Amino acid sequence: MPTQANAVPPSLVNEMAELKRRMAAIENAPIPANKFDRYPAVEWAAKERDRIGDNSWSSVSIANVTGMSFDRVECKFIVDRMIAGKRLAEIRLAAFRHTGNAVREIVSASGVTGFNGKFGSSGAIVVRWIHGIPFGWDYADDTTVYTIELQHRYRKGPESPKGQSLYTIAATEGAPSDGVMGYGYQQDSSGKWWWVPTFRGGSPWSAQFVTIPNQDRGTYSISSMHYCVGLPQGRIPEANVNAWMWARGTGIEYVRGPDISEPYLDI
Repeated sequence: MPTQANAVPPSLVNEMAELKRRMAAIENAPIPANKFDRYPAVEWAAKERDRIGDNSWSSVSIANVTGMSFDRVECKFIVDRMIAGKRLAEIRLAAFRHTGNAVREIVSASGVTGFNGKFGSSGAIVVRWIHGIPFGWDYADDTTVYTIELQHRYRKGPESPKGQSLYTIAATEGAPSDGVMGYGYQQDSSGKWWWVPTFRGGSPWSAQFVTIPNQDRGTYSISSMHYCVGLPQGRIPEANVNAWMWARGTGIEYVRGPDISEPYLDI
């Protein structure tokens, strides 16, 4: 029976338990599969991004950041077709906890930055953010997966560009060209003559109104994150919970602070 004189202080017991946990974490650290460095490759190009449902946040890129060593990350991505007054995005970073059963829970989010279309419609963006995910020794649960996701929603747009309608001679794609006459004169009921498309009887061709869709879908483009890496404070001291963002080639502006209650696409 320990006495008051030789009892171990509770604080020391806690410190010993913490030390034991840290030693176990070191012992259980995964061993690299081989001696070669591995650099995951991602697609560089900015891809068209649609408006999702009621304009909820939608993730365009996801980084598995389970077991982070630092409290902050840096990521980079590119954008295209950000046009002032017509099609503009809001973007943020969001951190999620994945607990199994295909369920994820939002842990934190950066502030919201909006594109304004100034200085150009395309450019590169660098983001530095304090993510709020347990990291280093504080990551006690080695069975929980965390992700950081680049999310977008429409600030303006999308547009609905019009195509072009033609009155011409048309047929099903691949139809033989025989039977097409070109254009000729036809007199209307008032006696006025008009140029009209003409074709032989029985030909697969006929005079039709044809609409050529606009190849521009009216959306902007955002790439995947080219990288998302944890870095020390000495390397990215400007990182903060709102997220520090820098743009080259296009214009951005701070819109509002972090809010994890804003709706997002959850599948």
